[in-house]
Amino acid sequence: MREEMAQREAAELRRGQRKPRSPHGWGLLEALWLLAFYEPVVTEGHLRRKNLEFIFIRFSAWEFAGCDKLWAGLVTTLCHRVRQHFGALPLSVFHVLGSRPRFASGFSQREWILKKGTCLRLWGLLLVLAVGIAILLVALLVPGIKDHHALKVVGSAVASLSGSSLVLGALSILKNFLVSEKKKIERLTNSDRFAGQLGFMSKIREEVEVLVDYLAFMEVFERRRLRVVMEITSLDLCYPEKVAGVFNAMATLLSDANAPFIFLLAVDPSVIVPCLEQTGCMKGLADNGYLYLNRAVTLPFSIPEMGARSRLRSVAAAIQTREDLLYRIIADNVAKTRGGCGGCGGGCGGCGGAALAAPSWKEADAEAVAWIHEAFRCLHDASDVLCRYLPENGANVRRIVNTIPITLRLLLHRAGGAAAARELSPRAAAAWVVLADRWPCRLSWTLQCLEDAGQGHAAAEGSGRSLWSVFLEHAGELSALRQPLGKVLSLDGDPELFQAFLARDFPFGAGEARRLLGVTVNLDHSIRQQMGLLRAMARLGRAAPVSRGVQCAPHGA
Repeated sequence: MREEMAQREAAELRRGQRKPRSPHGWGLLEALWLLAFYEPVVTEGHLRRKNLEFIFIRFSAWEFAGCDKLWAGLVTTLCHRVRQHFGALPLSVFHVLGSRPRFASGFSQREWILKKGTCLRLWGLLLVLAVGIAILLVALLVPGIKDHHALKVVGSAVASLSGSSLVLGALSILKNFLVSEKKKIERLTNSDRFAGQLGFMSKIREEVEVLVDYLAFMEVFERRRLRVVMEITSLDLCYPEKVAGVFNAMATLLSDANAPFIFLLAVDPSVIVPCLEQTGCMKGLADNGYLYLNRAVTLPFSIPEMGARSRLRSVAAAIQTREDLLYRIIADNVAKTRGGCGGCGGGCGGCGGAALAAPSWKEADAEAVAWIHEAFRCLHDASDVLCRYLPENGANVRRIVNTIPITLRLLLHRAGGAAAARELSPRAAAAWVVLADRWPCRLSWTLQCLEDAGQGHAAAEGSGRSLWSVFLEHAGELSALRQPLGKVLSLDGDPELFQAFLARDFPFGAGEARRLLGVTVNLDHSIRQQMGLLRAMARLGRAAPVSRGVQCAPHGA
């Protein structure tokens, strides 16, 4: 994402656009001036801007697990980091004088409009203050008028009223500067008077709305788009009620269609789903946590199994965290200066050498553009049978459209380019994404049966079999496990369409499935792991009576 930021920034500068600015240094004075006296306007030129800045925020739910309201910790972390990023003073001034940007009328390119009402009020207060001070000075200094107490009272009253208005505005800014949004929310959560009222959430919502308006203002000021990226981790270590509270907080923050928030939710579904099902947020969804996740997540990314390079990288990262192994790093650096591979004397493929060198990501990504266009063309082609299998739900369609580019890029990157991946077409990859989205349970079952068969025999055996034949062979076993897999089975679409998909229109083979499984990100692998455990337990249950009969045979003899 940082590379994307830099590339877009450079592209905008090459187009001749104005250089972005920052609310730091001299830019702080300019930001304060615009905050006080100008109203931002969202113009057509601003909407056409492609450069953007990501504000990364990490939220570990485990750090706030002891709080009564975990979702309040999420909101306070968000407010605190945004305040840190831009500075406390601009946000404090925005609370008192700022305004949300409005859209331009027509094709006007003016991004700032003078606040005439604010200017008139300020000049009026200054004029009244000057008049009051002048009257007071005349009443105090001019001979012959010193004895007029009424004039002194009028002058002091006028000066006090006008000056107090200015002082109150300055005090409001100072108050917001000293008392951050984080402290306000923490004060609300600790107050029993607010916690038991319906207006409690509205107070939190007001703070979030001010923050969203402030980000919209800073977009116009900095001349680029802003997106707050919040990474939520360790949620599967918390209690079920707190997990549901975080999902409710995310829904509250994303309720505004123009909210500049992106949530990266790193969780284990096999742990999160039971937590959600134990709370009251599942009402209306047949107590199915998988359905809730499908509606809450707009781009699913289930991390595939580790490859050889990833395993070596994780091992190297783990070694570097050990103090007793730090000498390996020093030895590696010394070996690099002399030439060769550090840690094993050079020439070893085990240290991530040339034997595991990955193809150029940029080359694979350039080839992926043509594949992505071809895959989307197949989805849009009414004469293509693939469009018959697209879901009716708009959220599922967005999931498929979001997943296809990632799947194609991973496929080409792992294969080493389009030439090496010629056995699979963009249409086949798009069909595989649709298959994983429409029938995750039946596809996971078929892949698990295929994996178990590969463990029992050589992996090359049965590579020419079709997935449909594998499913038919083990369909009775799946039917026997319908009760423990009932909630997962409810995720699947029409079974007859599944048969037509695999048996007639897209007869994927076992070899193709194995190649595509490594790049499948929209299939929850925890479902397949659960099925593997259930199959193993069922096989052990069937084998137990036989083994007991064999043991009793000598006694019978």
